[in-house]
Amino acid sequence: MKFVTAVRNEQRFIGMVKEEDQVIDLSSLADIKSVDFPATLHEAITLGFDFLGRAEELVSLEEAGKHTYLMSEVKLLAPIPRPGKNVFCIGKNYRDHAIEMGSEADIPEDIMVFSKTPTSVIGHKEGIPSHSSITNQLDYEGELAIIIGKTGTGITKDEAMNHVFGYTIINDITARDLQQKHKQFLLGKSLNGTCPMGPWIVHHSAVPNPENLRIVTKVNGEVRQNGNTSDFIFDIPTMIEELSKGMTLEAGDIIATGTPAGVGKGMKPPVFLKAGDRVEITIEGIGTLRNEIVE
Repeated sequence: MKFVTAVRNEQRFIGMVKEEDQVIDLSSLADIKSVDFPATLHEAITLGFDFLGRAEELVSLEEAGKHTYLMSEVKLLAPIPRPGKNVFCIGKNYRDHAIEMGSEADIPEDIMVFSKTPTSVIGHKEGIPSHSSITNQLDYEGELAIIIGKTGTGITKDEAMNHVFGYTIINDITARDLQQKHKQFLLGKSLNGTCPMGPWIVHHSAVPNPENLRIVTKVNGEVRQNGNTSDFIFDIPTMIEELSKGMTLEAGDIIATGTPAGVGKGMKPPVFLKAGDRVEITIEGIGTLRNEIVE
């Protein structure tokens, strides 16, 4: 199952993807049948199995066909357009990426965590601002993102996957010069529009092995990153266990799992994004997230 947040005729709705090129408007169907239904996908995720059951009932209705639209007829927003808190990001979680950003000495022994603010989040096909008055070193990072589906603190590795609702794609756009200038990650990671997310959330049941997924990033059609989540330094249960030590992970929280080698800063010489560049991230079993840099 793949779920979206979308807009049609200025009306926002929760949708379920049908055959990649169509989306079923679950919100409208719920209104017609007077079914109690969440207002946002974030709220839906907190309901867990109850939400999945309601969604399955709605798509089986006779009226579902009249509320099924072509993807070209809707605008996809980020699945969670306004996260309830900062997006958790795992740094240097691929050995080759850690090396390209420094040396083997930069491979972390313990998990690295930073964050991106909710105002950085945008959706599939939305323009990424170049922020040319602030930075001239805008870079891409294609990443698998985990959507937490069950709130918990002190989650063990053995229980971690039971807390996952599903997966999406994030482009961790980074202003490398701001990152270096301020000696920390938040400002360089949180410019408005620098967290493209989407195009949808894939329920975990459709991704049996999230730690063996090919991830490819293209810029203007050129392959820049070609990795696999099997190369994680810290696996998903470890990420969840470490983040939840003394800190509550809540349903709807988002964890970006790190990026493979091939970022612009790692090229010789470095090559950064500019207005007009098209960035496309494809993750096996998830989909493709596309965005363009705009002035």
